[in-house]
Amino acid sequence: MLVGSIVNALAVLAGSAAGLLLKWAAGRFSSVLPDSAALGERLQGIIMQGLALCTLYLGVSGSLKGQNSLITILSMVIGALVGELLDLDGAMQRLGDWIQRKMTRVVPAGGTSIAEGFVTASLLFCVGAMAIVGALNDGLTGDHDMLFAKSLLDGVSSIVFSASLGIGVAFAAAAVLVYQGAIALMASFLAPFLADAVIAEMTCVGSLMIIAISLNMLGLTKIKVMNLVPAMLPPLLLCRFM
Repeated sequence: MLVGSIVNALAVLAGSAAGLLLKWAAGRFSSVLPDSAALGERLQGIIMQGLALCTLYLGVSGSLKGQNSLITILSMVIGALVGELLDLDGAMQRLGDWIQRKMTRVVPAGGTSIAEGFVTASLLFCVGAMAIVGALNDGLTGDHDMLFAKSLLDGVSSIVFSASLGIGVAFAAAAVLVYQGAIALMASFLAPFLADAVIAEMTCVGSLMIIAISLNMLGLTKIKVMNLVPAMLPPLLLCRFM
């Protein structure tokens, strides 16, 4: 159940190492390869778009596992209402801003510190629906595909962040492992008590959120996916009556 989280953490470590190596190489060969920075940005852009399409594929394939479309619709409506009333997206943003403000006390003026790199990367890798939905899928069904896709995204992102923020980004791997691993472990305790039909409907609802994430990644929409996360819970009750 922790395979996805472990792979995600290793991807952050590998990406951070690659970013630090590229930073060193850029300094050594900047005079020889003056356009290397621009090329790196173009490569990052096209790779991220390709991974977004793969994420879209995972979402579409997972959404087809649902067996009762009415349960999916009601779950999304109920989840959206709860999430919007609680403003989960705003709450996560405020949490990230609060952590960033607190950590600025240990960030020295001028330059970056390990703390800044750690906090920035941890917020990017942990504060988001993809981490929650992927970890839930990991614990409930043993499906690691979502976290594997996230691992690629985080690996690419950590290359860029470590090149600019330094080695602190690598320490975010620990935050990823603890955060997503805890969610997966809690979900795994519930899995034995859930029928196959319930898991299928929860997978369908979660996959719709994955589709939303991929559309956001492609810049086509700005869906507040965090406000839809509560939709994962209604199938637990709806499957008993429908």
